[in-house]
Amino acid sequence: MSTTARTGADISTLQKIKNTLAENFGGPTSKLGSRQFSLDECPDLTGKVAVVTGGSQGIGFGVAYTLLKHNLAKLYIISLSSDKIEKAKATIAAELGRDKADRVIWKQCDLADWRRVKEVAEAIAKDTDRLDILVNNSGRGIMNAQLTDYGVDRHMAVNHMGHVVLTSYLLPVMKKTAEQGNVVRISNQSSNAHKGAPADTKFASLAEINRDSGPNGQYGRSKLAGLLYTRYFDRNVTQKGHPNVLMNATHPGFVSTKQSTEDIHEPYPISGYAMSYGMDPFKKSQFEGAVPTVFAVTTTNNSGQFICAPATPEKASEMARSDELMENLMELTKNVVRERTGGESVVSL
Repeated sequence: MSTTARTGADISTLQKIKNTLAENFGGPTSKLGSRQFSLDECPDLTGKVAVVTGGSQGIGFGVAYTLLKHNLAKLYIISLSSDKIEKAKATIAAELGRDKADRVIWKQCDLADWRRVKEVAEAIAKDTDRLDILVNNSGRGIMNAQLTDYGVDRHMAVNHMGHVVLTSYLLPVMKKTAEQGNVVRISNQSSNAHKGAPADTKFASLAEINRDSGPNGQYGRSKLAGLLYTRYFDRNVTQKGHPNVLMNATHPGFVSTKQSTEDIHEPYPISGYAMSYGMDPFKKSQFEGAVPTVFAVTTTNNSGQFICAPATPEKASEMARSDELMENLMELTKNVVRERTGGESVVSL
């Protein structure tokens, strides 16, 4: 091997290391990535409308705040707590002005309640004649296994299935917006933790996804689902007649949010302190964590990618690239949602 070839390989390996550091950690480390993007580069969003799930705190708030700062016309925030949304709006009013805070419309909803998700989506679609941005951000973190009222694993019900229902019922207005010459962008909050999904994951049955695979396994499986859904949507919507409706998945890195400071102590009462406190100096702020999502929903013109912070498309795991798992997941999702809601909520493209 020539010296030139060895040098090129060494540089490539070094840059991969730098990208990994930039993806996961905050501060100056985030500047090491091969592809940069900052929240200040968010384009002007005058006239545009967005929906952000979990937009009243954490990464979701970082995204919501940034979109409003760049002149978003209307923002629907879907979340649970009235106290948190009021605090969020108060912060926006104090820092961006009352006019920006008044552009926020709150919809209370648990993403695990698919009938309610349908109601909220239909109400939004009725209230607006356009939808340019959908941020599927809200999620259950690394926590113990739990079943919803529908008898479905809560990680999958919230992180994946609830967002699929939401996207399905908002899709007609997004397609209409795209047909008018606009680029519509959707992001799914995934994670490098998708690599922690159980090795025997098949998405073959409800019994399988209801099986307790441990906190990291439960979480990883739901994040794997987000990546597979992204590929499925790109293949069946974007590439089949709707080239201006884009969907990408994102990885924010280690971010200081309620998930990493409080929720982690439910499954790991003692060892969780390594994450909540030991890692704290290296974590990203909620705004640093928002960077790849903002890039995905305002700037990229690609679809079906896994965008890691700050704005670098990366190759996901072999399982995330499996067509068989992708098809199994979406067939299971459609069947479970239809059966568990008695047909009141469905999944369609």
